[in-house]
Amino acid sequence: MIKPNFRHIINGKRLATAIAQDYKTGEVLMVAFIDEEAFNKTIQTRKAHYYSTSRNMIWYKGEESGHIQEIKEVLLDCDEDAIIFKVKQVGGACHTGHYSCFYKKLSDDGKVVTEYEDKVFDPEDVYEK
Repeated sequence: MIKPNFRHIINGKRLATAIAQDYKTGEVLMVAFIDEEAFNKTIQTRKAHYYSTSRNMIWYKGEESGHIQEIKEVLLDCDEDAIIFKVKQVGGACHTGHYSCFYKKLSDDGKVVTEYEDKVFDPEDVYEK
């Protein structure tokens, strides 16, 4: 099986960049890191798993919220050190309640941030405080 080159070393862990993209619209939903174990779990289960650098552990996307990512297609870049998961997003991808983590838009002068996407869920209803 072809696997990403886990070239990025963070906290002593070998990682690759993972991008989750809506399989129908192409919208980028989130960017995370993935290690070999998370990659293998993702391929085996067809559900997205990532590696949290802040918690130093693998996490299953949706394990707390139920907002999972069903894998539809897996793409590797030319250097094989970045991966795109084309996913069916169930609920929102972002912990803030938005469908995508990329919901902020800068104005032309770079000073004003506009939230151009409505929330799809209330994080207070999903995550414990």
